Amino acid sequence: MRISTKGEYGIRAMLELAQRQGQGYIQSSDIAAARLIPESYLYQLLITLRKAGLIRSRRGPQGGHMLSRPADRISMAEVVLTLEGPIEPVSCVEADVVEDCPFHETCVVRDVWRRITDATRAILEQTSFADLAAQELARRTEG
Repeated sequence: MRISTKGEYGIRAMLELAQRQGQGYIQSSDIAAARLIPESYLYQLLITLRKAGLIRSRRGPQGGHMLSRPADRISMAEVVLTLEGPIEPVSCVEADVVEDCPFHETCVVRDVWRRITDATRAILEQTSFADLAAQELARRTEG
């Protein structure tokens, strides 16, 4: 699995919102500046994240964006799946793919792809944006 610019920028935006949790609505221009994301691109990502229920948005002078729930209850897996789609490296290990490969019952390579998928999913599910925000803050204070 390779994370695209879309996924990378979306994760950066969510991390910025996690760092600012409790500060109210954060304007997209502030997120863009803090995380070096082109604002026009960020706008599209924020729409997708809002539709997925990961953030809340409000228009107007006091508007902006905020996480829809506490950062410790939003995993990287949710954001990656929302912005990137399935995390499986090959389609034959996707849950909803019909077993149309003639080797699906005996393929040992498929087993490796499944283990990679399971490990990746577990890491992403176990990593919350609160974890990331705390790690980032610790690194900033170390240096």
